[in-house]
Amino acid sequence: MEAITVRDLLTAVGGTLIGPETSLDRTVSSVDTDSRDIHPGSLFLPLVGERFDGHTYIGSALEAGAAGCLTAREPEHYQEGRFYIKVEDTQRALRDLAFWYKEQFRIPFVGVTGSVGKTTAKDMIASVLSVKYKVLKTEGNFNNNVGLPLTLLRLDRSVQIGVVEMGMDRFGEIDYLGDIVRPEVGVITNIGDAHIERLGSRENIFRAKCELLPHIRKENGLLILNGDDALLSTLRGRTPVPAVFCGSGEGLEYRAQSASSEGLDSLRSRLTTPAMDREVCIPALGSHMIYPTLIAAAVGEHFGLTADEIEQGIARFVPTRMRMNLVQRGNGITILDDTYNANPQSMRAAISVLADSRSAWKLAVLGDMFELGPYSPALHTGVGEYLGKRKIDCLVAVGDQARYLAEGAQSAGMTAVYPCADKKAAREILPGLIRPDSTILVKASRGMRMEELVDQLLELTPEQ
Repeated sequence: MEAITVRDLLTAVGGTLIGPETSLDRTVSSVDTDSRDIHPGSLFLPLVGERFDGHTYIGSALEAGAAGCLTAREPEHYQEGRFYIKVEDTQRALRDLAFWYKEQFRIPFVGVTGSVGKTTAKDMIASVLSVKYKVLKTEGNFNNNVGLPLTLLRLDRSVQIGVVEMGMDRFGEIDYLGDIVRPEVGVITNIGDAHIERLGSRENIFRAKCELLPHIRKENGLLILNGDDALLSTLRGRTPVPAVFCGSGEGLEYRAQSASSEGLDSLRSRLTTPAMDREVCIPALGSHMIYPTLIAAAVGEHFGLTADEIEQGIARFVPTRMRMNLVQRGNGITILDDTYNANPQSMRAAISVLADSRSAWKLAVLGDMFELGPYSPALHTGVGEYLGKRKIDCLVAVGDQARYLAEGAQSAGMTAVYPCADKKAAREILPGLIRPDSTILVKASRGMRMEELVDQLLELTPEQ
């Protein structure tokens, strides 16, 4: 973050300077929302949630070295040498500060949302653009109404393009985030079942994702959509800015053909776009990787990259941790760590990767998928049936809802199925299921913390 003054802060958040400290020229060069991780000279911004109130920690944040704070409440006492800015609402102030700060740079942004694959698409886009530009991208899961503003506050004068991820689980959230970013390029990766518990149907999820559209800048604006998605394909000819469609279907502006795996670590596919027609190697697993690759090619072409530069950026791609990370172990054992999150569509994609491996033994260690509401039993059962259809050898199903995974797999003909009420039960079973020449997939929703089972597998298997 570039240094900004108290005067700037007052302008950005519409606040009032209170307390004994009256200097308007004092500066801050970072914003902290966690009093346990204060950077010297930062601005402390106390957020308020259902179970916490950051105002409680203003004193400790200032004592730890913050130069000042925002506050929606009159402090009981003031610390000497620290500034206080009164605002109506600290969450709104974070939004206003991020918007004001972003507008000081006047650089283009790419805004990415979708039910599945938005993190992978964001990473692939950033990888491609970084061949030619200095790129700021969302890190980790900083894609909500707190994380996205904090991402924008990391901007500095060296950044030429921003690539930000936008998450949601209810109506209004993409509208809120889109209004902050106002991207030049908008991306919707697909419409799936994630968050269907809150939104009730895929059609409602589609409507919520489309809240991004009115916020795409009209000047040079572009919308990139998955042309193989039944709902997104209905937007052709109905978007406020020009749109292009990506996928494997006929007639799409960005199309991938002849996708084939090259071992367990890459995919080869022919990409046909308005500016290129060539075979490329994608350093990632699964045929679903054609979508983030095509999206990144479309973004790259929009910002003037050549075909060679796009191919170079694709080759540089590295997935976010716990996003289908391949871990090679001794005895020909491969662990697929895809524990970051899960929904029915991403589960099927991961199972396809496992099924396409050439290992003699294919073991799926799968846990609950959250936020599926009344659809959860049927959606878990469907994923279990897909395991059987793809001839996976063994399933360890972990969690309450995962029992439906087990039932679906058994109904599809799988015999080696082990329902486990929790990770403790799974830990007891796993040692007896590890074999040489095997591939082991571990995946579930974030709240299941299935990386703990990955850690156990690393202990149980020899180093390469």
